[in-house]
Amino acid sequence: MKKVIALVGSALKKNTYNSVNKFLNMLESFGGVETEIVFLYDYHIEICRGCKLCLDRGEELCPLKDDRDKLIEKMDNSDGVIFASPNYSFQVSGKMKCFLDRLGFVFHRPRFFGKVYTNIVFQGIYGGNKIVKYLDFVGDGLGFNIVKGLCLTATEPISEYEQSKIDKAIEKKSFLFYKKLNQPAYPVPSLLKLMIFRMSRTGMKLLLNDTFRDYNYFKEKGWFESDYYYDTSLNFFKKMTGRLFDSMAAKSAKKKAPAPRLN
Repeated sequence: MKKVIALVGSALKKNTYNSVNKFLNMLESFGGVETEIVFLYDYHIEICRGCKLCLDRGEELCPLKDDRDKLIEKMDNSDGVIFASPNYSFQVSGKMKCFLDRLGFVFHRPRFFGKVYTNIVFQGIYGGNKIVKYLDFVGDGLGFNIVKGLCLTATEPISEYEQSKIDKAIEKKSFLFYKKLNQPAYPVPSLLKLMIFRMSRTGMKLLLNDTFRDYNYFKEKGWFESDYYYDTSLNFFKKMTGRLFDSMAAKSAKKKAPAPRLN
């Protein structure tokens, strides 16, 4: 049985909620899936202060004491994750943005490998496609396997034509999500993903030291020696290209001063 959760950044159980509910019901109808809707407004999420302790020393030292870790645990215990938000002033809702800011350290130390992700944005007029693109980028940076997000548009009251369009889009996207859930969880990385991993890890190895949490995390995971974040089979071309990326990162690192030690 696969577990899929949807983290909803709307305070109202209206259009965004209804769309997510239909998406999850469709997933369950395919079989072998259980779902849960998580309302971010039901959780205490503080505003990030930008102190960078989570980045430099570790997320456990964050001075904010809120429900961030409860929400991360829910994602850790799921096979699929959906971020859903209304379009507020051409961005995600404030609550969703606060939550994403609290995940800042995960972009440095991605962890949601093997899990499927998509996003749903509901809007009245326009601008939502850019939000979907942003949330796709966020999911990729967190380590998820991405199914491109879905922008749904309708003005209130929603007409039968608009609702029919929405329902068809949800049905199509939910099928793609379900299909991804049942594909290999750890796909061979693209050249772009391989480049990002190899250059970032090599630069980190040369420029940081064991007083930095990023450095220690990569060391603990064995990422300084591995081909990628997880075990994967790279063909000869990608193996050689990976080494080239390491070399490029090493040359770039030589031009920069080594990181100072923290007290």
